[in-house]
Amino acid sequence: IEDNLLKQISAVLKIPVEAFQNFDEEQAINIISNTFDNGSIGYQNNDTCTFNPIDQVLKLHEEKIALYERMLKEKDEMMMRLEKLINK
Repeated sequence: IEDNLLKQISAVLKIPVEAFQNFDEEQAINIISNTFDNGSIGYQNNDTCTFNPIDQVLKLHEEKIALYERMLKEKDEMMMRLEKLINK
């Protein structure tokens, strides 16, 4: 690849020109095959995931309900204070 074109590609992809010039296909294949397993990204094997996503969703839902209940309680308290001020 011509230097001018290589510099343009490097700028667009934000990859140093040296990365293209020193590219080793065998090493790249080795890195990819040791990084990805069965189409998964970021996991070396299926045992890596240590939490149940449904449990996490339920936990967030419970936290949301607790927050809503606290907000309702604060609203009721505020309404009582306002009623007291109005009645004075």
